[in-house]
Amino acid sequence: MNDRNEDGGGKDGLKTPAGTPIPNPDNGSPFDLLSPDIIFDAVQSAYDIKPDGRLSPCSSYVNRVYGLSSEAGDDYVVKFYRPGRWSEKAIREEQDFLADCQKAEIPVIAPVENSEGEGLSAFDLEPEEENGRKPLRFFFTLYPKRGGRNFDAEGDSDWLRLGRLAGRLHAAGSLRDAPSRVRIGPELALSNLEKIEALIHPEFRAEFVGLCKDAIKAGYETMSSPRVQRIHGDLHRGNILERPGEGLLLLDFDDMAIGPPIQDLWLLLPGRAAECGRELGLLMEGYAEFGELPAGSTGLIESLRLYRMLHFLAWRALQRQDLWFKKEFPDWGSRAFWIQELEDFREQATIIASEAGA
Repeated sequence: MNDRNEDGGGKDGLKTPAGTPIPNPDNGSPFDLLSPDIIFDAVQSAYDIKPDGRLSPCSSYVNRVYGLSSEAGDDYVVKFYRPGRWSEKAIREEQDFLADCQKAEIPVIAPVENSEGEGLSAFDLEPEEENGRKPLRFFFTLYPKRGGRNFDAEGDSDWLRLGRLAGRLHAAGSLRDAPSRVRIGPELALSNLEKIEALIHPEFRAEFVGLCKDAIKAGYETMSSPRVQRIHGDLHRGNILERPGEGLLLLDFDDMAIGPPIQDLWLLLPGRAAECGRELGLLMEGYAEFGELPAGSTGLIESLRLYRMLHFLAWRALQRQDLWFKKEFPDWGSRAFWIQELEDFREQATIIASEAGA
């Protein structure tokens, strides 16, 4: 394994293979600069893989993910991290978690090593004009493509399987810290609220901010000092596949975080915890075979739901200048949009307040 600098991508970092300058779009985001040629050149230079020219966009909230194939007939998925979202250290901590899961024989997809023996690659797009702008660095990772079908829990045995999988995942997650990842808690919620505050429609801004702060404060006592560790962070059922003859497969650790273990359980539920007592009980029963949830964990769920709602808004705000986002979500940020958001947050704040007063 070669030495690497702090910015990643090997000792000298990867430059744009074709010497492509950064275009200067009037609008959009850094991802609007990723042309197929740049993507193919980056993959070929880092991994000694010659793409066959086919590129398929995959669904991703924040990053850019594409399916591609090599001329040798191998199928891959390449993920480009949004510039400025995660530091190199934070991305490497995601890969450390994947490596720990692999050692524990937890079904995950580990990144392909590049020609320097690294799981993380990088390249720079050089400015088109010398006007003081720095090169734009993209970190990216290549994975072998793995298929499967979405796993929908139906019977008791399915919920027990999911609980066992989460228990095994958290047993591996407890092995080390990840100091560069976000910590799910009141501070992160307030930070996300601050990020979106200026975007809230002025007519509703004061009420929205006020009720969110009150809800965060109402749940602060229970959320201020729970036991936290490395968790998946986004363990909904869309990130779990079933592979015939192999079992369940965990996907997409991009939102890996330090947080309460219950975060990875409530996201699996088909509704609110109060309406899903059977499913939650089975999840916790399966989980208990590999680990113990801290006392009072279920009392964190509704505050965690509010935090996730704020985090999702911050995700979307980060993408609002992307050309694809403007096309797909033309009403995002409109008055009608914020009317619906305010209604949803009012409902959630009411539930948190009722639980805090119970």
